Amino acid sequence: MINVFLLLGSNLGDRQLFLKQAIAGIENMAEIVKLSSVYETEAWGKEGEPDYLNQVVLVKTDLLPRAMLKKLLDLEKSLGRKRNEKWGSRTIDIDILFFGEMVINDAPGLMVPHPRLHERRFTLEPLGELDPQFVHPVLKKSILQLKNELTDSLIVKKL
Repeated sequence: MINVFLLLGSNLGDRQLFLKQAIAGIENMAEIVKLSSVYETEAWGKEGEPDYLNQVVLVKTDLLPRAMLKKLLDLEKSLGRKRNEKWGSRTIDIDILFFGEMVINDAPGLMVPHPRLHERRFTLEPLGELDPQFVHPVLKKSILQLKNELTDSLIVKKL
């Protein structure tokens, strides 16, 4: 079994409910090890969007990365996710942040570690809560180091 960190985000409808439903769906495909607190964050990448609720989930799985991605995309779709515009509002977004220490960058639609996680406070805050000493397999820095070097000034508050 391999440790996988997932980032959940929702900024449409009942955001708390969508996070809970996503976690319930994830439980059907992997063993949930730990959940971060929920964080409310300003939208990233597109101005004027509603604030997000974000949460990081640590799971153990024996699924392969592509199989897990497919199940996560199906889960998003079942929770009303529409992929109309990049960085647009969404009922739920589930990103694979880390898949063990794997580095995958040659698979369409799948890049692991997530290519922008080190630039985003809304990712590093909950990730750092779960495992601040985890070392990014490409950047060779701990989550705590990445968080301390962060220049992202978006407001992220723990609920």
